[in-house]
Formats: sequence, structure tokens, C-alpha cells
Amino acid sequence: MSETLNKGSIIQTKIVDISHEGKGVGKKDGLTVFIEGGTLGDTVKVEITQMKKNFALGKTLEIIKPSRHRVESNCKVSTECGGCQLRELDYEKQLKMKTQKVKSDLERIGKLEHVKVHDIIGMNKPIRYRNKAQVPVGENHIGFYKKGSNSIVDTDECVIQSKSTEKAIKIIREFMKKYEVSGYNKRTNRGVIRHIVTKISFKTQDMMIILVTNTHKLPHKEELIQMIRAEMPNVKSIIQNVNDKRTNLVLGDRNKIIYGHGKIIDYIGDLQFKISPNSFFQVNPKQTQMLYEKALKFADLKGHEIVFDIYSGIGSLSLFLSKKARKVYGIEVVKEAVEDAKENAKLNDIKNVEFFEGAAEKVLPELYEEGKRADVVVLDPPRKGCDTEVLDSIIKLSPERIVYVSCNPSTLARDLNYLSENGFVVKEVQPVDMFAGSVHVETVTLIEKK
Repeated sequence: MSETLNKGSIIQTKIVDISHEGKGVGKKDGLTVFIEGGTLGDTVKVEITQMKKNFALGKTLEIIKPSRHRVESNCKVSTECGGCQLRELDYEKQLKMKTQKVKSDLERIGKLEHVKVHDIIGMNKPIRYRNKAQVPVGENHIGFYKKGSNSIVDTDECVIQSKSTEKAIKIIREFMKKYEVSGYNKRTNRGVIRHIVTKISFKTQDMMIILVTNTHKLPHKEELIQMIRAEMPNVKSIIQNVNDKRTNLVLGDRNKIIYGHGKIIDYIGDLQFKISPNSFFQVNPKQTQMLYEKALKFADLKGHEIVFDIYSGIGSLSLFLSKKARKVYGIEVVKEAVEDAKENAKLNDIKNVEFFEGAAEKVLPELYEEGKRADVVVLDPPRKGCDTEVLDSIIKLSPERIVYVSCNPSTLARDLNYLSENGFVVKEVQPVDMFAGSVHVETVTLIEKK
């Protein structure tokens, strides 16, 4: 710990990096300081707010010299909202920073020094790209969570969401005020509406609105339906989701269709997908197509291969791969996702895919015992990456190629290290910018058997 720094100390430093959480990274007397406020390249005056054993936390009091990469934020609440961390950083610099983040994690965590990391695939227009929003509703606020907090930043605009989402929130805000329908108080577990969730098909513009309620009854729901239908003919489905538990999970277990159908159709390329309230679907359709096309290229399918798609979700990547494979087996632990995947295969008249429900570490050995083998394994795990049991099962399958899609370079690097020590070689990595304006980065990696 620095002997010269204490809580309350005022220092001057330059932000030389951005952390995984989106904080600025500065140095003082050899000590790393994680800084709230400011962007990459800013020279800032900082107050130390906490001293830890090997680092300090601080907040920006003043930007002494702005970064040459600093731009004016196109979001009016970006300094408070925790959704985007890079609104004040030039987009080209964002892309370079994300490519470097992937490289440094591979080297530092994965111990992989000579892997080809391509420049990230960026967006032509890095705004209005999300097809899904989860908007928390409080007693007095509707918006998004503040940085590192459960408090809500009240806002009627979000530059990464669709205009339809903003319109839906505006109508629901008016409805709540007109009919005195309360928002949710997390502390007392009282109130009616907890979240507003929207899903929109970018191809058809059809929209689903999910109102997450703390109560089984939604007061004045007929009036709400009329208000939405009068102004938004593109809304094809309104769902009430009941979540009456003290939990940070957004959706509860019970869905009631209060208007229209329980699903909408979205597309990736020419493939159709039925989206239900609980479906996981990539939030950036244009970049998802880029990502999947790169995954298909890395898989290098000639038409005779057996492919295992682990963490297959609603089958989006499985169906993409099925065009070039002899057979695709999708493995997914969420029952509803497996049902959606089977329905999506029928919707697209694809017959060479089969989906299995269960944890990958359980299903993979069972498939192996049945004599099923994989020429190619594709996996797209959650942010925590793969459990060792899953990686061991893949190693036992001994596929010619593994295509690893990841939304977290740190856990990707850890898992690649494990695979590289167990008979595989990491060949190349392609980052894709799925989350412009934030620190998050998606990657697809090609791994081959030694």
C-alpha cells in the first residue's frame, strides 16, 4: 500500500486504461487507482474514496486535461447510468481498446502469446442496435440502474434502444400516472410494476411488451392494452409476468398473455426464430449475423461433419450451422429454450438438428456412451465460462475443431489455457462489437486438435 495515500487524499493522474467494470485506471506512486468518472486519456484530479491492500478507489473531481479521444456524450444520463461506460470515448478508440483487451487477457490469463487476434468488427452506426430492453420501475422513477447501485436513473431516452421501446415506456409511464398504478419498492417489497421488458424484431418491427408485476393482478389492464394499441399497432404481444419474490432476477416463473400472441418472430439472416418472454436471443441482430458467419467459417464444415452445439439456447447457432453440417446436436439446460429450439427447427424446415435438455457435463458423457462423436464442437457459454467438467467432456470427445463464442474475454482466456494444456491449439480469435458504448466485447475463437 502507498504510504503517501489515504482516504480523502487528492491526487492528479492520467487514465491509462479502462477496467472490466468500466472504471478508469490510473497510477500514483506505483499504486493502481480505479477511478469513477473520466475516460481513456484524460488527466484528472481524483479524490481517494477507499484504500485497499493492493489498489485504491477514487472519484474524478475535475478533468484537468481532456483526452484527445474524448467526445461529447450522445446520452443525457451517461454520467449516472451504469448501462454504457464509454459514451465519452471516440468509437474508433473504443474498438481499438476492445481488441487490445482481448489480446491482453489472452496473454495475461491464458498464457497465450502468439495467437492471431484480428481487429474487432465494428458497427457502421453504433446506436439504436438493441432488440431487447429491461427497464426497472421504482416508486418514483423509470429508467436504468445507476453505476454500482440499485437506484434508478429516471430517463425517457436510451440511445442504444429502439425508438419503439422509448415509446412503449412513455405510454406505460402515462398509464401508471393516470390510473395511479404504483411502481416497485425494493426495500418494502411493495408496489405493482417491477420491470418493463421489450423485445422487437428489427426485420418486421413487431414488438412484445412484458410487464413484470409484484402482484398477480394488474390493475386497469384493459385500459393499458387500449392505450398501447391506439399508439403502437406494431405491438403484437403484451405479457404480464408475475415475480413476487425478493430477488434480483427480472422475470418470474409465470407468464399471462393479456393481448395477442405469446411470441414474435425475429430473424438472423434468412432464418426465422420464435421469441417467447423467457427466450435468450442475441440483443444485436446485425452483429449477431457477423458473429455467426465467422463461427461458420471457423467451423469449416464440408457437409459430412457431426457438430455438437453446447449451450445451444433457442437453437439460433445450431440452425445456422445445420446448413453446412450432416447433423447438429444442441445441448441446453433451460427447458423452455429447448422447446423453442425444436419449434424453431420446424419453423425453418430444418431436419438435421436434434436438441437435448440437460447440463452439458451430464449430457455430453451420455452422448459419448451412446457412441455419438463430434467432428466439431461449438460452445457459447454464459459470462462465467465453462465448468471444468464440460471442458473435460469436450477433451474426451476429441473433435477436430472447437469454435468458442464468448462474451467475456477473461473467462475465455482461462478456458483456452485449459484446452491448450490438454491437446488443443488456439489458432485465431475474432472480436465482434456487439455492445457499442460499453466495455463488453464478444469473440469467436478457432481451436484445433494438436
